[in-house]
Amino acid sequence: MSELHWQKSTYSPDASNCVEIATTPSAVHIRDSKTTPAPHLTVTHGAWASFLPYATEAARRPAAR
Repeated sequence: MSELHWQKSTYSPDASNCVEIATTPSAVHIRDSKTTPAPHLTVTHGAWASFLPYATEAARRPAAR
């Protein structure tokens, strides 16, 4: 596999820890920016597209206390 080009969300401040993704023609690769050498999760584009609306909605909800 060629080297992946990882990117953070545009909503993430420069020095913050967050999820990073790298896309390829066949998959989306997901990793934790705090542990970049660790294994990462790979999902299909369809699975990623199905997850995004859920994640966006969850981010809009107030945090549980």
